[in-house]
Amino acid sequence: MPHPVIVQNLNRRIDPPIRVGYCDSFLCRLRGLMFRPRLPRDEGLLLVEKRDSRLDTSIHMLFVNFDLAVIWINSGMTVVDKVIAKSWHPAYFPKAEARYTLEIHPDRWGDYEIGDKVEFKHG
Repeated sequence: MPHPVIVQNLNRRIDPPIRVGYCDSFLCRLRGLMFRPRLPRDEGLLLVEKRDSRLDTSIHMLFVNFDLAVIWINSGMTVVDKVIAKSWHPAYFPKAEARYTLEIHPDRWGDYEIGDKVEFKHG
């Protein structure tokens, strides 16, 4: 299990905060949320790459049995794109380069907007 972090939005208060697994290893990013039966509303994953990239932060939804809110964040800690990713969809790419891909419950879609600044805290 990846170590937990809390993703805070510095532009607006999020209550309760989202606690996610910090996935910076290849295997953790590869598995992602595949094969899980559901995702609790206040949990998710933060997929971490070594650099900003559109290609490296792309995702697929194969073997993911539920929709996700996907938030892309660049190395400047700014939200650069977001989408509701549908289960079993082949691929999603951010519109701008990103380093972090935040995968959370779709009910949390409104917690982050493009241009928001975020901060990760050990949870």
